[in-house]
Amino acid sequence: MASLRVLGFDCGTTSTGYGVVEADGSRCRVLDFGVIRTRSRMTFAQRLKAIHQEAEKLLKRFTPHSVAIEEVFQAFNVKSAMHLSQVRGIILLAAERARLPVREYSALTVKSSIVGYGRAEKHQVQQMVQRLLGLARPPEPADASDALAVALCHIHHEQAQRRAASPTR
Repeated sequence: MASLRVLGFDCGTTSTGYGVVEADGSRCRVLDFGVIRTRSRMTFAQRLKAIHQEAEKLLKRFTPHSVAIEEVFQAFNVKSAMHLSQVRGIILLAAERARLPVREYSALTVKSSIVGYGRAEKHQVQQMVQRLLGLARPPEPADASDALAVALCHIHHEQAQRRAASPTR
């Protein structure tokens, strides 16, 4: 199976997690992870610009085959959900400008794919990401761990689709 490199994002207005994972068919390895942070004194437009610029830098640096992003969850705070949607839009724009396919996954799907239980807690996701990627400790901060989980979720789905599409011998 050909290698697959995925850049996963967990969007937020002050902290957007990212994780780059590469799979060769038999194993996955992490290339990088972290967060794109914005300062509280920035206007919202300035935050969007900063997130977009950093996302484009990551896309150029790692040249992924695809981008995976978590869908907007149903929030009680409409303003927060709208801001989150705008951050997601910035990431989608960066991926489109790089001409990369984007796959979106619900938090339930990501957790089910990684932990086996859609209502798993953050620390459970972090521990499974650590195990799946062979890391010495759970990835921190949680936004970066979540981004790695989104990337792994996409790899699992993509590998399953490739296996289903390949002819049997």
